[in-house]
Amino acid sequence: MFRLKLPTDPRWANIAENNLQEILSDHAWCEQKAATNAIHLIIQNSEKPELVTEMLKISIEEMEHFKMVHDIILERGYEFLRERKDDYVGELAKYMKKSSTGERESGLIERLLFAAMIEARSCERFKVLAETIKDEKLAKFYWELMESEAGHYATFINFARKYAETIDVESRWNAWLEEEARIIKSFGTGETIHG
Repeated sequence: MFRLKLPTDPRWANIAENNLQEILSDHAWCEQKAATNAIHLIIQNSEKPELVTEMLKISIEEMEHFKMVHDIILERGYEFLRERKDDYVGELAKYMKKSSTGERESGLIERLLFAAMIEARSCERFKVLAETIKDEKLAKFYWELMESEAGHYATFINFARKYAETIDVESRWNAWLEEEARIIKSFGTGETIHG
């Protein structure tokens, strides 16, 4: 579905399972940042009512996910750790800025593809967790989140297609996939969702 070039090494799930406090805290912050990204799209594109409506839904859903993860942290007696910089997302953001021509259409399409890429990789990571970790409750939780994040990915891609007038979205998405494959090679050994 996402056409990611490199799958996550299943050993990452072992790292994650052995560091659940770290992973859950990082995951909670990822959900908060996803909500913030949806709000950013609303602020920058308030004249697009359909986009605003869908981004409102996504921002609310992402904050609900944040609460769900935070509740799991508290239920398990873990500490909710401070936010850490997400280097993977930082690398994608550099590519987005470098690729945007400064024109309004280009800026919107790049932001939508940036969001789609993060959702695609997050969804793939949730699937790895759901299929490999021994904790049945968390495995079920990550499977359900994977399905939700897949919907977000589709929303971002579909809006990119809808609003692209002079940009070939399929070609740009293929370029994003190539760049993401280059970036993800440096990740997969850390105790974070994208690490």
